[in-house]
Amino acid sequence: MTQMLNNRYCPGCGAKLQVDDPNGSGYIPPNALARAVEKQHHSVYCSRCFKLRHYNEISPASLTDDDFLELLNDVAASDALVIYVLDALDLYGSTINGLQRFVGKNPVLVTVNKIDLLPKSFNSRKLKNYIKKRVKEQGINAVDVAFVSASKNRGIDELMASIENARKGRDVYVVGVANVGKSTIINGILGAVGEDKKRITTSYYPGTTLGRIAIPLDDGASIIDTPGIIQKHQLSSFLDPSDLKYIMPKKELRPITYQLNKGQTLFIGGVARLDYEGPKRGSVTCYLPNQLLIHRTRTSRADAFYQKHVGGILQPPKKSEPLPLKQHTYTVKEASDVVYSGLGWITINQPSQISAWAVAKNDIIIRPALFGQDQGVKSE
Repeated sequence: MTQMLNNRYCPGCGAKLQVDDPNGSGYIPPNALARAVEKQHHSVYCSRCFKLRHYNEISPASLTDDDFLELLNDVAASDALVIYVLDALDLYGSTINGLQRFVGKNPVLVTVNKIDLLPKSFNSRKLKNYIKKRVKEQGINAVDVAFVSASKNRGIDELMASIENARKGRDVYVVGVANVGKSTIINGILGAVGEDKKRITTSYYPGTTLGRIAIPLDDGASIIDTPGIIQKHQLSSFLDPSDLKYIMPKKELRPITYQLNKGQTLFIGGVARLDYEGPKRGSVTCYLPNQLLIHRTRTSRADAFYQKHVGGILQPPKKSEPLPLKQHTYTVKEASDVVYSGLGWITINQPSQISAWAVAKNDIIIRPALFGQDQGVKSE
């Protein structure tokens, strides 16, 4: 039976196919393998990908940090173009620290995915300049910054043109953290050239791709999908898989502006919190997944409110056990975004004193406000 595999790999996640360990990556039941061989199927998906593609069921599988490092070291040793994919809604959380030493001297094309989810106040020039500054701080001189929505097939043709202009016949490695949409981008490229546009397995579960997936190009080079690096400071790392639907937006963010008095608190589900501590009155604009409910209360009773309602009206988490929230206090001197890694951001529209709370080890950063506040729905 093992000989029938002949070093075959799952085209959906890149794992090496095997029939010995049902709990291991790349497992395929022997009878399913036999049927595939009998029918001469060229694409044989592992059991994990089959369940995910057909039933949206995810089975645990993981790569170690050493596995990721080995894959990235291969990129530096190659003469290739590197597509560095960022999440438009989580630019900080989708950054790979130390990427430059792994890509070596290879050119880098930054690709920002999920632009369809950005609010209408999205200014591409302002955002592109911010991203160029961010990646330059990493030591990366990007050959270009491309904006795409892989799920909506927007910007794919322009991305393909940028790739062809920059790769000069070389292989193309696509790298990024988990859930930025690398595999969806590649599927979009395959669809644009008439190939199977659903070849690679995609989902909102972190760690769907488990190995390198090489897709031949007409000139003999390949475009290579790599596993998404799991960022342990992103919110998805702390939630049960069943809770991910609350923090993964499917539609354009609808900004909501709150007028807050000093001593008022906003709860973002049960995973984040913002205390407005002054001046006497001010406004904040929330850019968060539309399905995530926001509740306002007095700061003086916020702790009791959280203990009473977490797992109920404060979801996620769905379970009643509260997640430990850690307080971070900031003095904001100009309009700024308070970014919760892997969740979204809240724009503080004027100089203020605030406390931002997030799940312990879930990062919070402050950046200059990137979006206008004129699109918000006012809430008095």
